[in-house]
Amino acid sequence: MSEIYSENSNYLLQNRYLQKNDDGKVIESPKQLFKRVAKAVSAAEKNWDNTININYWEDIFYTMMSELVFLPNSPTLMNAGSKQQQLSACFVLPIFDSMKSIHDTYEHAKIIQTTGGGIGFNFSKISPKNNYAYSLSKHLSGPISVMEDFNSLTNAVKINGRRRGANMAILDINHPDIEEFIDIKRKDGALSNFNLSISISDEFMQAVSQNDDWELIHPNYKYVVKQTNAKALWNKIIDSAWATGDPGVLFIDTINNDNPTIKLGQINATNPCGEVPLLPYESCNLGSLNLVKFLKLNKRFNEINWKKLEENIKYAVRFLDNVIEINQYISPEIKKATIANRKIGLGVMGWAELLILLEIPYDSDKAVTLGEKLMQFIQEKAMEASIELAKVRGVFPNWEKSIYAPNIPIRNATRTSIAPTGSISIIANTTSSIEPLFALAYQQNNILDEKSFTNININFIEALKKNNMYSDGIMQHIYEKGSAADLNEIPISIKNLYKTAIEIAPEWHLKHLLAPKLRDGLRI
Repeated sequence: MSEIYSENSNYLLQNRYLQKNDDGKVIESPKQLFKRVAKAVSAAEKNWDNTININYWEDIFYTMMSELVFLPNSPTLMNAGSKQQQLSACFVLPIFDSMKSIHDTYEHAKIIQTTGGGIGFNFSKISPKNNYAYSLSKHLSGPISVMEDFNSLTNAVKINGRRRGANMAILDINHPDIEEFIDIKRKDGALSNFNLSISISDEFMQAVSQNDDWELIHPNYKYVVKQTNAKALWNKIIDSAWATGDPGVLFIDTINNDNPTIKLGQINATNPCGEVPLLPYESCNLGSLNLVKFLKLNKRFNEINWKKLEENIKYAVRFLDNVIEINQYISPEIKKATIANRKIGLGVMGWAELLILLEIPYDSDKAVTLGEKLMQFIQEKAMEASIELAKVRGVFPNWEKSIYAPNIPIRNATRTSIAPTGSISIIANTTSSIEPLFALAYQQNNILDEKSFTNININFIEALKKNNMYSDGIMQHIYEKGSAADLNEIPISIKNLYKTAIEIAPEWHLKHLLAPKLRDGLRI
């Protein structure tokens, strides 16, 4: 195998992504994987031009992936060119207050998780515990009980024998069972296969600021079940999030203010990690650019190769639009909703490593300013690429009902999204998404069942060696603490450059999240 793949990436590729025969033996190399995916995705080119040279696009897509410049989401890497060609990572499924709806959604979820997708659900239409169901006129056990059933499904279904699926459970802030939902993760093992988020309205935040009471309302019969204090409820959310990591919050009015297809209806859910708000039955295909691959040496210093970045943004948008075309959809509803809006999500990984190689501390105005410039560039070039595709392939079917009509003929309702890149950043051997360094050395767990990955920051080791500071003692400290903050012998300039997440003040994390100021539909 090529040296471009690290020990961790090789292990992950072998155990999750490379094709296996019926005996479980790996039957392809990483290069063959990328060849398989490139061949499958480039085949879509014939749908619009029978005279096109497919080999040209196959070579471009293969080079992007094999050189780790761009990687699509995991289902595309796993399934493209295989019998089960379900390629989407992100889904939102509706669920209503009836046994039929719950059953149908359950069956859809089973197939999606088997093929590698993650699912977001808003359970707010389910009648509260010990109350009457809207469509059955009898008692149901409430939304949390339904969530537990879906959680058990995820335990039972292992994706291609390689990993469990991911879910997002959402409940509206005015649901009568919201207080139980806020605290559910305080119970050991509860909803272990779900991220939790609360759908929060502007009206609720106003009630918090004014210390008003807040009404919890039956979702179907619309009567007030009880009242509580809005600020007390908000503090409860904060306490549980601090204690367990859940729940998160979705500012749903903000999401719908930027909904590019608002005429089709309100969005009420996102994919499992929250980066892709979707309408019911929509799916989305994601991919990420490895920012480190866009550096070039100018004299003695690195700088961003903007020309190369622009070129690969164009290729990546085309790649993701092709994925929509060759995708095998698990139901007519998902196919119809996905093709109607053709949403894609192009993001980035390696941001923290890029800053290190540019010698820019993460917690600096210079870093945030570069983030603004970089993401504005990616958003603008992704939009330009989608507009160019529309000239040949046509606008997305719901275009006339979108914010782009009548002046901006465009192929994809959304183009960009910042995903966590948990697995593909390991393959690319870089830092995940736009996050700062987690630690200079650490164990990464739960990527492949009980397998742990040992991570050591190679750039930090090279910086030590360059400054004649590398020693067993320093490395022992790094392995034990994960940080250089307590090492007096390390110069402050190196410490500042290699600060880990816990050393960086919270406001800097937020500044990086807010850096892409130009909005691209729902994607920031």
